[in-house]
Amino acid sequence: MMYDADLSTFNCQLSTFNFSEGEILCIDKPLYWTSFTLVGRVRWAVSRYTGTKKVKVGHAGTLDPLATGVMIICTGKATKRIEELQAGTKEYEATLCLGAVTPSFDMEHPVSETFPTEHITRDMVESVLKRFDGEQQQVPPMFSAVKVDGRRAYKYARGGESVEIKPKTITIEHIELLDFSMPYIKIRVACSKGTYIRALARDIGVALESGAYLTELRRTRVGNISIDKCMTFRQFKEMLGQNDDDLALHDKAKQERTGKVIV
Repeated sequence: MMYDADLSTFNCQLSTFNFSEGEILCIDKPLYWTSFTLVGRVRWAVSRYTGTKKVKVGHAGTLDPLATGVMIICTGKATKRIEELQAGTKEYEATLCLGAVTPSFDMEHPVSETFPTEHITRDMVESVLKRFDGEQQQVPPMFSAVKVDGRRAYKYARGGESVEIKPKTITIEHIELLDFSMPYIKIRVACSKGTYIRALARDIGVALESGAYLTELRRTRVGNISIDKCMTFRQFKEMLGQNDDDLALHDKAKQERTGKVIV
């Protein structure tokens, strides 16, 4: 959706869109798209609508390619509010596979190691999750954009180099078990800016004396903007009178992430 400055009023009148003055767009990021890809597509659509390439476009919080959900995108003067919007509490629903890990702690890479799970019960999982409530130190994954000596950590990881990543202070405001269907569990997490859910999955696996990685991640809320208030990229383009077919864009993004040709 598009919101007025106070994030309370949905702007649905084409005649009132003013991307230079600033619009706050709430979009459900598609699977496989990088945050950069989504921002680029929005910038392209806005440029077509306005007839100029000079409109600023930026996002208020990255999502991994294999994650979906709430992405807040700001245009024009509204980009000055990105830092404010980024500070809002993030809420996620995540599915973890227990008993295994991958180098990135999601499905971006194949399983690299397996662990026992026979000892894990629902009660044990619920007890372990309680330990993650509150402020804590979290070490970001190697496959992340965190900088180490001026270089992104994922660049070291891709080169097979191991470097020390300093822990960051985060806060888990709420965490609960939604489903227990071994080897999978589904959790809901409300957390502060800078929290890596992939790292949380890793740490939950360790706390369970096993391993864990993400198989699905959906951001359901940023601040007071929930997923039910978001539109798809296709809906956004339709609102601008651009009725292009997005299927080719999705297939291209999927092919880029998986290396598989879509037929």
